[in-house]
Amino acid sequence: MKKLERVYFLYFCFMSKLPNITTSIFSVMSQLANQHGAINLSQGFPNFPEDERLLQISERIIRDNIHQYTPMAGLPSLLKKIANQTLKQYGREVNTATEMLITAGATQGVFTAINTFVNQGDEALILDPSYDSYEPSVLVAGGKPVRVSLNDDYTPNFNRIESAISVKTKMIVINNPHNPTGRIWTEQDFETLETILEKHPQILILGDEVYEYITFSQPHISFNMRPKLVERTIIASSFGKSLHVTGWKVGYLIAPEHLMFEMKKVHQFLVFSVNSFSQHAISEYLDVVDFSEVSKMYQRKRDLFQNLIENSRFKLMPCDGTYFQVVNYNQISNKNDVDFAKELIVNHGVASIPISVFYNDNTDRHMLRFCFAKTDETLIAAANKLNQI
Repeated sequence: MKKLERVYFLYFCFMSKLPNITTSIFSVMSQLANQHGAINLSQGFPNFPEDERLLQISERIIRDNIHQYTPMAGLPSLLKKIANQTLKQYGREVNTATEMLITAGATQGVFTAINTFVNQGDEALILDPSYDSYEPSVLVAGGKPVRVSLNDDYTPNFNRIESAISVKTKMIVINNPHNPTGRIWTEQDFETLETILEKHPQILILGDEVYEYITFSQPHISFNMRPKLVERTIIASSFGKSLHVTGWKVGYLIAPEHLMFEMKKVHQFLVFSVNSFSQHAISEYLDVVDFSEVSKMYQRKRDLFQNLIENSRFKLMPCDGTYFQVVNYNQISNKNDVDFAKELIVNHGVASIPISVFYNDNTDRHMLRFCFAKTDETLIAAANKLNQI
């Protein structure tokens, strides 16, 4: 066999399920930022210290007998406290034994949910711009991702959503509050979705609500609060976002028993159980943390960042929640957003994420995403650079 023939033979024999997936844009931008000493507002993680109370709890329990496997579904005390918080926040009673699952971050929860229910040939609707883990999870499951663009203002376009539904549609993935745009669904949005899905009882909902406790201009409406949808909805959330400990990788799923029973089968052979120390620490910390204070802290940071750059040539887009601010740079450059984001790092010392990478067709409206989950000093320094452009 000739060398070229052998290369093709090996390629097709050992082709992965994700042959077209390339290096994440987050890694690309962070690496470029490091090379040029730029202020990194690209990746979505805080650069300020954790709550001192959480650190004290962690230091105190580190020598306790808490380092072996927890039960597969999660630490019972943590499950109970999540259930209590869900009842307090949304008025939904959740059975800790049959309707909850602790996951290794929300990303693992999303992967588990999709790979439990999406089968070969099934279609899953994904609303663009979308978080980059959804499509690969569908592809690994053997399904077909159907990408549906939001409106230009990043609100849901229900005409497009309804037109995209087919007899093969098994799931719709809805991220609310929305990354990367910071928009939040309204009561009317949910009512419209309910009307559409009433015609399609075969469709499951995967509600990615990892930013549920980071909202500003209007309260977060959770799928936990929607009686017409809750029995067909899997809700994913994340302590990494809510408690700004992204490296701990602790999230959770809430779903009705008939769905959770099946997801636990996949979960047990994917990770079995989640980091025991983090579960114990978070369980105790939930006795003292106030999630409303988390929202207030991030609103102050959002307001600070917006005020700092409001007189720049960047146009601020609405930010209802999350810790991301989207801006338009039409007044500055005609370059595509990927090239402009790289130029911003190399020439101006600030890293962002171009919004086009969150679209299947790379829709480019000259938008960038900045993460404001940073110290005030970091935001001030970044704004000073942005204001000079």
